[in-house]
Amino acid sequence: MPWTDDYRARLRSPVDAVQLVTSGARVTFSGNAGVPRALLEALCARSADLRDVEVLSLLSLGDAPWALPERCGAFRANALFIGANLREAVNAGRADYTPIFLSEIPRLFRERTPIDVALVQVSPPDAHGYCSLGVSVDVVMPAAHQARHVIAEVNPRCPRTHGDAFLHVSRFAAVVEAEHPLPELPAPPIDDVSRRIGGHVAGLVEDGDTLQLGIGAIPDAVLDALAGRRDLGIHTEMFSDGVMRLVERGVITGERKPLHRGKVVSSFLMGSEALYRWVHDNPVVEMHPSDYTNDPVVIARHDRFVAVNSAIQVDLTGQVVSDSIGTRFYSGIGGQVDFIRGAARAAHGRPVIALPSTARGGAVSRIVSELDPGAGVVTSRGDVHFVVTEWGVADLWGRPVRERARRLIAVAHPAFREGLEERARARNLV
Repeated sequence: MPWTDDYRARLRSPVDAVQLVTSGARVTFSGNAGVPRALLEALCARSADLRDVEVLSLLSLGDAPWALPERCGAFRANALFIGANLREAVNAGRADYTPIFLSEIPRLFRERTPIDVALVQVSPPDAHGYCSLGVSVDVVMPAAHQARHVIAEVNPRCPRTHGDAFLHVSRFAAVVEAEHPLPELPAPPIDDVSRRIGGHVAGLVEDGDTLQLGIGAIPDAVLDALAGRRDLGIHTEMFSDGVMRLVERGVITGERKPLHRGKVVSSFLMGSEALYRWVHDNPVVEMHPSDYTNDPVVIARHDRFVAVNSAIQVDLTGQVVSDSIGTRFYSGIGGQVDFIRGAARAAHGRPVIALPSTARGGAVSRIVSELDPGAGVVTSRGDVHFVVTEWGVADLWGRPVRERARRLIAVAHPAFREGLEERARARNLV
C-alpha cells in the first residue's frame, strides 16, 4: 500500500485519536515548544472517562490542564523536568517529580517505565512518507520507538528538522491534522550582571571550541561576548536565537568539530518564530535524541569542549544546587551533570557553572556557607571545575576545600564576603 493511502486510512479527529488512551495507561508527549496542543486538549476533555493515567513530561511551554486539581482522578502528572506550568502541582503533592539525568530518560522508558501512548507533534510527511519531530526530538523519539501506540499531530507550522528526527507514517496508530503556531520563548533582557558574567565566561572560550549553552540571559550574554571568536561549534541539548545569530555571522561554523563537522547538534530548541523558520529544512542543524546529545562519552569525544550551566546556590565547598530552592522543587536535573562530566573528560574541556552572585534583588547571596535546608545537590563538589559570577572566575578543580572557599568568597558579592569569611572560619574551612 502506498504511504499516502496508509496516511489517509489513519486520519482521525483529535477526540477519536485519543480513544487509544485507556485508564491506567502511561502517556508522554512532545515537550518544550513542540507540544501537540490539539491532542492534549482532546485528552483532557476525556477526563470524566479516565482514571489513573500517568502523564510523563519534560518542560513544556503553555498550560498544563492535565495537572489541574479537578482532574486529579483522571491524570497524574510526572515531571521529568519541572516547568512553570507544573511547579505548583508538584510542590502541592498533586504531581510527581522524577529526578533523572536527561541522557538516561530513554533508558528509563526501555527498562523501567514503558510508554503506552506517545503523543507527538510532527511536520507534514515528505515525498517518502517521513515526518520530522521538528523542535523536540530529545526523549520523544526514543518514546515513539518504544511506545505501544504513537499518535501524530501533523502541524504544517512544525519545521522539518534534519538528523535523527524522522518517523514514517506507518509508525503512527492515528494521525490528526491541526495547524497552530509553535509557542515562542521571548529572549529575556540582558542586564548588566548577565553581561558581566557573559564576559567572564567568554574569557574561557577559545577559537575552535565546541560549546553547550542553555537558554536565558546569561547564555545570550555569553554568545554576544563571543562575536569576535572564530570557528566555534555547537553540541548541546538545547539552543535558541543566539546560536542562529552567530551562525549567520560566521562565528559558529563547526569546522573544527571532530563529530558532525559543520553541524549545530541539539535535541530540542525554543525561541522565536524566526528561529523556527530558520531551522526548517536547514541542513546545518541536526537534531538527535538526548541519549546521544547528552551522553558524556559522546561529549568527551569533542576536544576543547566548553559546557556552561546555571545554578541556584553554590556552597563554599563547591556543591551546586540547581533543581530546588530549599525544600521547594523548582526545575530538574536536566542535562547539567551530563555535560559537566562530559566536558571534564574532554581533552582541554572546561565545565562552567555560571550564576549571579545574589538573588531577590540583592537581598541574599547565592554563594553560601551552607546550603539551604532541604536543597538538593545536582552537581557534586567533585564534578565542579569553574564557577563564574559577575565578580569573576573561581577555578576549583583539584583545589582543597580551604582554597575553594577563598576562591568562592572572592567571586561572591562584596556585601556578603565578610559574613562568608566569618562563617568559613567558624567551620574551619579557612
